[in-house]
Amino acid sequence: MTLEEFLYNLHFDIEKVSPPDWKVDWEDAPLPYKLYRTLPDFPLSLEVPLTLEKWDTPKQPNLQKMSHFLWYVFGLTQFSQSSLPPTNQVPELTQSYRRFVPSGGALYPNELYVYLKMEDLPVGLYHYDVAHHRLMCLREGNFDSYITRALGNRCDVSSCFGMVFVSTMFWKNYYKYNNFSYRLQGLDAGVLIGQLLEVAKRFGFASGVYFQYLDEAINHLLGLTEEEESVYAVIPLTVEPMSWFTNGGGRDEVISATKLCQELEGIQHHHDIGSKRIKKSSMLMKMNEASKLHSTQSFRPVKPKEKLTCESEVVTLPRVKRLSYDLASVCQKRFSPGMDFIAGKVSQSQLATLLQEATASYVYRSDLDEAPLKHEPRVTLYCCLHQVEGIADGAYYYDLTHHALRQIDLGDHRLSLQYGMPAGNVNLFQVPLCFHVAGDQNYVQSELGYRGYRIQQMEAGMLVQRLLLAASALEMGGHPLLGFDVKLCDELYRMDQQAKTSLIQIPIGPYQARSWLRGSLQS
Repeated sequence: MTLEEFLYNLHFDIEKVSPPDWKVDWEDAPLPYKLYRTLPDFPLSLEVPLTLEKWDTPKQPNLQKMSHFLWYVFGLTQFSQSSLPPTNQVPELTQSYRRFVPSGGALYPNELYVYLKMEDLPVGLYHYDVAHHRLMCLREGNFDSYITRALGNRCDVSSCFGMVFVSTMFWKNYYKYNNFSYRLQGLDAGVLIGQLLEVAKRFGFASGVYFQYLDEAINHLLGLTEEEESVYAVIPLTVEPMSWFTNGGGRDEVISATKLCQELEGIQHHHDIGSKRIKKSSMLMKMNEASKLHSTQSFRPVKPKEKLTCESEVVTLPRVKRLSYDLASVCQKRFSPGMDFIAGKVSQSQLATLLQEATASYVYRSDLDEAPLKHEPRVTLYCCLHQVEGIADGAYYYDLTHHALRQIDLGDHRLSLQYGMPAGNVNLFQVPLCFHVAGDQNYVQSELGYRGYRIQQMEAGMLVQRLLLAASALEMGGHPLLGFDVKLCDELYRMDQQAKTSLIQIPIGPYQARSWLRGSLQS
């Protein structure tokens, strides 16, 4: 199977990407977190703030503040136990550790690494040990110059107090989903990045995302084995004014990953993820290799595409104020209802607030854009509405520029959408809002090659997390789904006319409390 065929099937014909005889070895399932056991460790504060309502004044953080930041981004927040439908009259219990971000199957394939320069911590590189809420020191020392060059001299690392590296451990969800995990991994990374950027705002940190860097050099710096794990994004954190150099930053030096790696001694630290029989996916390895950047000459901006006009009826949404909410409370309430959605009407004001908040909070700095914060988003929102006050049932496109809905196809589309969900794990007849995040069909391949696919998935995940947070602030739940018929949705929204495709489905609406046992892990 060629890489083009793999990505096509991954999106439109899921059954073809994994072997039909694939069996999940549940007894050898990996842990949802990576463990380093023999490194110097630095415990983090467990007395996290109970509210995140106000935005902190920018100032250099200490270890306690970083403790709180990391916990709200990716820490273990809840232990839950629920029952599955009974087999042979015996209910089956499932239990899991939860975080503030969703993850396919609650498997959390991503890991966080941080480069920190603070007074009460040795300067160096650390792994965030989620299981014990502590930092494990991988390397001590100042690596400003190395990281700066790995980013192509486009980031003033010396003005940053920290850098976050978001990685993916392939086995952590490959063991269950086989090759389909490649699509999940990008989305999961994006949801995590979206949460990180939102939490950073509350802590007074300026941030952005570098999707392009010298992969081998960054993985070498962290001591990662590329057959097991690879970095997907690099995020600077600063409280000082920083020049944000994008691909138009005027840096002419050509840097190769191979030469940069030679400047730094390799490290190999023993780690554990709980599995004894780890299988490697040749297709995931091929995709990872094809997506790597070996020289700074390969870094590219993405040119904004001309907006295609859509001649259709327009529903102008009411102008509403940005939401003001306690992020901590909203994160704690965020919930994927599954079969717990309940029928309920949504007002125009609620819909307008949800759309405005999700898209406004999504704006972020990126190395893909020549003009920071002044670009049209590469992922957009479509929706099927039912019983929204003053709006006819139907399929719509959200026109961000005019804060309006553009009518595509009137009617109640819940039945066709339900038929397009083979798993049937959500009853769409109980859901008033069903969103679809859409992106370019060719995932900007002309500029970014195969790397463009995973970047597109990450940007979709970033928007999904903003939708989920906004829904939670409005007392609604959202349930991200990949088990849906992409072709059906593309036809419904007539996306071929826009050269777009549906990336993920998110039903949103009121829900009832679930019967489960759960306990907060917050002190």
